[in-house]
Amino acid sequence: MALRSSPHDNTTHLVLQTIAAYERSSADCLARWSKRRLRRPPLLAEWLTHLSADARLLDLGCGGGQDASNLRQRGYRVVGLDRTSALLSAGRRRDPSLSLVLADLRQLPFQAMSFDGLWAAASLMHLPKPVARLVLADLCSLVRPGGFLAATVTYGMKSGIVTEGWVPGRYFARWKKDELARAVRRAGWEILELKIITNRERKGRWLNLLAQRLG
Repeated sequence: MALRSSPHDNTTHLVLQTIAAYERSSADCLARWSKRRLRRPPLLAEWLTHLSADARLLDLGCGGGQDASNLRQRGYRVVGLDRTSALLSAGRRRDPSLSLVLADLRQLPFQAMSFDGLWAAASLMHLPKPVARLVLADLCSLVRPGGFLAATVTYGMKSGIVTEGWVPGRYFARWKKDELARAVRRAGWEILELKIITNRERKGRWLNLLAQRLG
């Protein structure tokens, strides 16, 4: 992938560019995901061990609703949130019983302590770091005290717009492990697990985070 450096202060432009890239490429995204056999990622499975069988869950950046639908079918009370309307439309066709919300991670339309757990697979990484730090604090207020967050973000140092490869035009923030740890703790979370993984659910190097709201 080729990256073009982008300043973090132009956050609205970067986020809107990423949304537009997903809207343009929604058909390709859905076709690729439909070819894959749905496998529960190890991080998601570990996150679920901390939650009750009827926990209320929020899937942040749910795309076409693959994970959210699977969780609903297993008895969890699930809401999926995404900013790409074409992907959400496909999700509604896939599972009409699934609750899907068109919304921005920067303006979450939920009351405090609405959820027991938050799942953010490859979504927070599309926010510039100053914005992601604020969103992490907002997410902490969304879960009840003792609630859990599981998230995956891209690992590394160079953030910017992807100009080649699959779904070009997306912004990626790349985090170092200690950098993400500081942001998570300052947002009010206690880190249960934070580790670097390579070529597991997705190609490349990633940070897998499992955290709990203090109190």
